[in-house]
Formats: sequence, C-alpha cells, structure tokens
Amino acid sequence: MRLSSTTLIAGLAAAASVDARSVNVENNLDKRATPTVYLAGDSTTAKTSGLLMGWGEYLPPLLTGITVINKAISGRSARSYTNEGRFAEIANLVKPDDIVVIEFGHNDGGSPNSASDNGRSDCPGTGSEVCISGKTGEKVYTFNYYVETAAKAIIAKGASVIFSSQTPNNLWEGGSYGGYGTPVRFVGYASLAARNLAGTGKASFVDHYQAVANMYLKLGNTKTNSLYTSDHTHTSPEGADLVAKAFAQAVKLAWNGTTPLQRYLRAGNPSVF
Repeated sequence: MRLSSTTLIAGLAAAASVDARSVNVENNLDKRATPTVYLAGDSTTAKTSGLLMGWGEYLPPLLTGITVINKAISGRSARSYTNEGRFAEIANLVKPDDIVVIEFGHNDGGSPNSASDNGRSDCPGTGSEVCISGKTGEKVYTFNYYVETAAKAIIAKGASVIFSSQTPNNLWEGGSYGGYGTPVRFVGYASLAARNLAGTGKASFVDHYQAVANMYLKLGNTKTNSLYTSDHTHTSPEGADLVAKAFAQAVKLAWNGTTPLQRYLRAGNPSVF
C-alpha cells in the first residue's frame, strides 16, 4: 500500500522528534563494525546505464574503512524522494556513526501550483511555506522542509548528515566558461539546511557545485564538453569519476567546515581542481 505524502512526512517528523540521546544509548550495541555512508540523490548521483553514470558509483574507491550504499534514484527531487518513502527507508536503515549524503536540486525547480505539476517541484521558499499541487491537491513543502525533516530523523538515529550542493550543468556549453555567476538557488538552500541544523553537531555542508565548477575551469572547454555525451546535465562515466573526485577533494579541503567523511578519505586521492 502506497502511503500518502502527508503520512510519510509525519512519520519522518515523528522519528525526528525522538530524543536523539536516548536513541543513541539504545542503539550503541547495534553499531556496525564498519560504518556506512548512504547517498540520497538524483540521476547525477545514481547508478545508471549505457553512456551515462552518476558520481556516486565512483565514490567507493576514494574512501576506506566505510561502506558506500548508493540510494540515489534517477528523476527524483527532495519532494518525490520523500513521497516515495525513500528518506524514511534510509532513516530506518541507519545506525550510529553512519553518514548520509543528501544531494538534490536538478529536479526541484518549477511550480507545483500548475495543473501539469510533475510531482517533483518543491514549493518556493526556504522555510514553512506550503503550496497546493494544481494537479493532485497535495500539500507541497519547500526544499529545505523536505531535506531538513529527513535529516532530523536520520540524526535522531545517531547518524550524521552531509548536505551536498547539486552538481552544475555543463559550464562550457556555450563555448565560454559560465561558472562565474551566482549558482542555482538550490546550492544556497543546501548550505542553509546545514546551518539550520548546525546545533545538532551532526550536520555539515559540502559545496559540490563549486568544486565541480572549479574543476571544469581547470579542464577547459574541449575536455569538459567531451564529458557530456547526451545533454548538459548528465556526464559520461569518465565525467562521473571526475565529479566524484571533486567531491572527495572538497571534503578533504573542508571549505565549509569538517565533515565526518573526511576521516575516511583514502590517502593519495588525486586533486582535480
């Protein structure tokens, strides 16, 4: 039976409201011998097929002492990932000392108020704003509401959350570098989510967007364009490998503060920007 979006969100909120300290004490005996990092995201992170691949599939060789489970699904947004129960699934799986990387944005734009609402667009805003789907009548929440509600439920289980900004589209698509302007709004939203939950001591931010943008500037026009064989969003396997290395380098440099993943970086990972 498919649960309603309201039920799923309420379940996450209820899990998040549990005193994290009591949950940690209860689950201490259930800690894994090796912690796990879960990846929650869209096709740019997910395992795909053919000539395209998400960066999450290339993260494991860059880490040591931690297991990577890629839960990213193509075509998802923070909203649809919530409504399908995927955040709830991860919240049920995590144990103390696990890490969850949350990276969305590519599918979160648009207007849910439209009669042609695609089920992915979030309500504009960064707080408690609520929209009504013009197609289904569903209550639609903001990007920050979805990812922060999920993060609270995960943190309540003793795990940590890394909010990672979405990857950029091809910044050399027009033949000149387009990475100097203001990034898409979901980059700032991911950073805000980490700041909003900073008091938990278990939320951090990685600016994956800027790391990849810096890498593309270094790679130049011809090389960057060669990584996009289908469209301006999805990279080839070679591109996904480089995007994963950019993420690992951003974690190492701790631009936005230290994340719990830093201690698991493999020595000798290459610098790509």
